[in-house]
Amino acid sequence: MNKVWLVTGASSGFGRAITEAAVAAGDVVVGAVRRPEALDDLVAAHPDQVEALRLDVTDVSAVEAAVRDVVARHGRIDVLVNNAGRTHVGAVEETTDAELRDLFDLHFFGPAALVRAVLPYLRERRSGAIVQMSSMGGQMSFAGFGAYSATKFALEGLSEALADEVREYGVKVLIVEPGAFRTSLFEADRAGTSSDTGVYGRVGETRAVVAGGHGSQPGDPAKAAALILAALEAEDTPLRLPLGDDGVSAVLGHLEQVREEVTAWEKRTRATAFDA
Repeated sequence: MNKVWLVTGASSGFGRAITEAAVAAGDVVVGAVRRPEALDDLVAAHPDQVEALRLDVTDVSAVEAAVRDVVARHGRIDVLVNNAGRTHVGAVEETTDAELRDLFDLHFFGPAALVRAVLPYLRERRSGAIVQMSSMGGQMSFAGFGAYSATKFALEGLSEALADEVREYGVKVLIVEPGAFRTSLFEADRAGTSSDTGVYGRVGETRAVVAGGHGSQPGDPAKAAALILAALEAEDTPLRLPLGDDGVSAVLGHLEQVREEVTAWEKRTRATAFDA
């Protein structure tokens, strides 16, 4: 049976690539976007397979009704892809409370609300999948990406627990951790930035990379989407899927660094129990 996908941020980047890959596989995709007209071309090309749904994922009060509407019209949801997002650059000291909260609404609270709304239908069918679009910044961070990575760290922590909870119901959870892929993430009007005090030189370097990085990222979203579909179809779907040579290298390098730091202090950190 062909699947029904609910994909947020389906109009561009990974969301669009995943939509196109699912359509090519014969599935139906409901693209949840703030501007439905951005999907007009795909809807026109595949009227029986692609549908645009107006939804701002930060409006958590609208999420449950949107999911009920999709289920009422299509009978089910098989795959939820929490993809909507944007980047943000700024030193921790420079990032305001409002900027942090806006980013968490988009990357954490919105996806959490969608998971809560979709999960009862997946549990009832004892099948399905939840795809959380994270980043290599969901496992590591560096100057300028503190706020962005904080949201992805939170999403990954939630998702790891979620995977343990839903496994008995036959529901898969896949956390995707891309490196630099040629999406709209670094477009000037999409990249959020905090005020630049000029105090932190390393943050300035990150700003420059983001400002000049659009259109030159090595990763191909279409190849990423094909691998995501393959991972979901695999008998043993991984919990985490780093993507891109840079993403895989960064994650493996970070894990090795963590191991080195833990083992360097291991003898002393283990010896912190009460004396017998």
